[in-house]
Amino acid sequence: MVELRLEGRVAVVTGGGGGIGGAISETLATAGAHVVVAEIDEQRATERVDAIAQSGGSAQAVVIDVREPDQVARMASVALEVSGQVDVLVNNVGHYLRPTPFLESDERHWEALHNVNLVHVLRCTRALAPSMVERGHGSVINVASVEGLRGYPPDPVYGAYKAAVIHYTRCLALELGSRGVRVNAIAPDVTQSIQVDYDALVPEDLRDRWPIWVPVARMGVPADNADVVLFLASDLSRFVTGHVIPTDGGTVVAGGWFRTVQRGRWTNRPRDP
Repeated sequence: MVELRLEGRVAVVTGGGGGIGGAISETLATAGAHVVVAEIDEQRATERVDAIAQSGGSAQAVVIDVREPDQVARMASVALEVSGQVDVLVNNVGHYLRPTPFLESDERHWEALHNVNLVHVLRCTRALAPSMVERGHGSVINVASVEGLRGYPPDPVYGAYKAAVIHYTRCLALELGSRGVRVNAIAPDVTQSIQVDYDALVPEDLRDRWPIWVPVARMGVPADNADVVLFLASDLSRFVTGHVIPTDGGTVVAGGWFRTVQRGRWTNRPRDP
């Protein structure tokens, strides 16, 4: 029987210090992997590694800005030094920055979104996938967004880059499948994270509305995403590649974005009339 275990494997998690990435790091470590926490915030990285160690897991921190090619190369070198292999790569870094209507945006904004949401996924995968191909085994997991699966009116450029990550996932899965490397993605929504702090965004008097907003009747937490990543990283998903799993509590199939009555802005958390 195949188990949900990762003993003897090395996993790299970008943005692995906090939020969804932090939960992914801890979950993979709990399953037995040695986790390289690649994180731009040194304190966040150190605290995550310490927490993993206190729980009996194995991890190390690499302070890195994945937007910088030389730093990605250094990260890959450090990761491969552990045991000469990387078995799992989780491209978790991403950010919506400041949602900007397209007609109010400029090339500077587009470039910033490009760097933080797409190009680093290519860069990190290019740095580590060859070692997986060489051994004929590996799993690449990209963290996209439901906004790459549906229209995202607050910022069409952000939505376009998330859609690009999703299609890249599908295309790369076809290229690497026969060489032993699987490529999949998750697409989070309504999940408490560093980038989207629902605890701060949703007023106290509206928090009883989560059962109305989300089909599974609650807000998501980082562990909801991390557990799916663990499945995709493990041999339980050995016949799964090229797929994007929405970790969204059902919001994609339920609907999408709505205009507010008073301000005409877009929301995915409608109020009662």
